[in-house]
Amino acid sequence: MNTAQAPEWLPSFLVPFFTLSYPTGKPISTDSFHDSAYFSTGLLDGCLIISYIAIMAILRDFTRVYVLEPFAKWKLTRDWRRSSQPTVDGNGIPNGAIPNGCAMHTSNSSSMSKKQARKMHRYMLRFAEQGWSAIYYSIQFSYGVYVHCQLPTRLLNPTALWLNYPHIPLAGPLKLYYITQTAFYSHQIFILNAEARRKDHAQMMTHHVITVILLVSSYFTNYTRIGCLIAVMMDWCDILLPIAKMLRYVGLYTLCDVTFAFFLLSWLVTRHVLFVIAIKSAWFDSVRLVPENGWAPERGAYFSHFTHQSFVSLLVFLEVLQVVWFWMICRVAWRVLTGQGASDHRSDEDNFVEDKDD
Repeated sequence: MNTAQAPEWLPSFLVPFFTLSYPTGKPISTDSFHDSAYFSTGLLDGCLIISYIAIMAILRDFTRVYVLEPFAKWKLTRDWRRSSQPTVDGNGIPNGAIPNGCAMHTSNSSSMSKKQARKMHRYMLRFAEQGWSAIYYSIQFSYGVYVHCQLPTRLLNPTALWLNYPHIPLAGPLKLYYITQTAFYSHQIFILNAEARRKDHAQMMTHHVITVILLVSSYFTNYTRIGCLIAVMMDWCDILLPIAKMLRYVGLYTLCDVTFAFFLLSWLVTRHVLFVIAIKSAWFDSVRLVPENGWAPERGAYFSHFTHQSFVSLLVFLEVLQVVWFWMICRVAWRVLTGQGASDHRSDEDNFVEDKDD
């Protein structure tokens, strides 16, 4: 336990829930994070993950209920009121009115229909859900870029992922990055089961479970450098897609389509070019660069034929899942190119094309 960094009034059994556990001495020579504190890994790290899951749940609900939902309600209500106001012709007479003062019946109504109210409420909730994802991924991506820039690894030439393996102990910022990532995807598993199921529930659940398995296994087998690299690559697209959906839910369709196009390009580069390069490095560079005595648990080395094949297999399975998603994304892109607009295939309720014409 890290009692040195914990407040004196905090009971000892709660210390692992609020501080990084297993502090250790700084290595004699470091290739990154030269001024940081260093830590080992252990089961007590799960306590801090639990704390972050709770914190994320609270922040998510607070942000949704008190920030994002009120904003979406204000924006959607304002747009509806503007669309409901009668237009004025060149003579200053409202369309639908007769000069003698008798008004004709118009299609605009001064009160919102039940169908419109239901759609507005659904969009308000969806906007808030996607808003939280955009906020989290933006923060976590920025933090991940900082961590990645401190490490000697490079996107297009990731051989440094395996040089001098195992990379222990862990610098504090890197350990915190891993813990928060694991907490977020664990929290997402709970969210997926708590919310109404969507079309790709099985794929999303599979993705989150595999991601948590990869994070935990790479953490305890000290494959943390490739874990950080992959996490940073993944988070960038996860910023753009929620933003595109948010723009759609508040009626900014052109901006939505532009953002979606940028997301499509980013997905292709990060998920099917850079990620494949990382898989190739894990598959071939690791075998070539890790010493033959890669299995030595007493010094933190857990590289063996089984661990290597298991890790690579999970990465390949994740890529296959992303190929399936990319095919679905290309279908949406085709709808954009043919003038139908982007639609969200994750939900039976959200038909973008129909909603634009309501």
